[in-house]
Amino acid sequence: MRHIIQSLLFISFLSTTLVFGQQRTESPVEFHKISDRLYEITGGRGSNGGAYMGDNGVLLIDTKMDQASEEQVLEELRKMTDRPVRYLVNTHSDRDHINGNRYLPPTVTFIAHENCRKEFFIPGQNGTPSEWEQPELLSFTPSVTFNDQMEIHLGAQTVQLWYFGIGHTTGDIVVYFPEEKTAFIGDQIFLTRPQLIHSYKGGSSLEQVKTLTRMLATIDAVKFCSGHSEITDRAGIENHIALMKQKQQTVMDMIDQNKDLEQIKAAFEANENRLVESIYHEINQQKESTHARSEPVSYQICPHWQGGKERQQDLYHPGPEI
Repeated sequence: MRHIIQSLLFISFLSTTLVFGQQRTESPVEFHKISDRLYEITGGRGSNGGAYMGDNGVLLIDTKMDQASEEQVLEELRKMTDRPVRYLVNTHSDRDHINGNRYLPPTVTFIAHENCRKEFFIPGQNGTPSEWEQPELLSFTPSVTFNDQMEIHLGAQTVQLWYFGIGHTTGDIVVYFPEEKTAFIGDQIFLTRPQLIHSYKGGSSLEQVKTLTRMLATIDAVKFCSGHSEITDRAGIENHIALMKQKQQTVMDMIDQNKDLEQIKAAFEANENRLVESIYHEINQQKESTHARSEPVSYQICPHWQGGKERQQDLYHPGPEI
């Protein structure tokens, strides 16, 4: 009898898991109107993205994880406009933002920061080679890259692409729509779960704080769309910066008290372990680097200045896998 009950429980669990997985996979793609031209795209498998209807074509921001989800995006677009998709902008190199590139028409131009393109081709955390090295996928990687800033003109409309520095990865950009005062910022913020920092791609929590601060000082956006959170405002970004600084300060203080990593992690929620590890290793790397130069210890990475313009140097330097 006990074996029968165990079997029934296992079947029930398996059925529930399959249904749950099916519901997640089949979450419908939805376009949420921000203006007559600009939409946030949610649902399907993968991250949130965006679509902008220009005079002479459509610009998409990021793609979904699988073919079915990306085809839903294109199907919804066809209901809204007969203009072709001309550009796809990848905000950064995470799979849930780029995997669907391969399902777009071959006439689309793919655009990203130069560091983002490099990250398409680096091995995964487990050392496996990047699939984007395959010849049949190369045409779906960014063919147009930029360094600091770029503008895309869709008829009379202008879309601004900005790079403010290292954060979630080394290649995160902001796609800014001045008329709507709306910015798409990829995974530079997570509002309902701990911030994710890809240390193995060279991401940095310490730099992310400064990058977001530069963003707020440079563009006058009032709405910020991100990959995995609801649309937020400037106060939401400021609160995120303050929270990150608070966590960093706590880790710094505990390091100064000679606490080890496990003791420090115990002071945070369990789901913050990955972020805490990133902060811990970043601070220790800075201390080691500073000590090697025989300079006073500083927990801040100072940006280099060239000709009065702030410009981050050595942007691509993968950190440890953690």
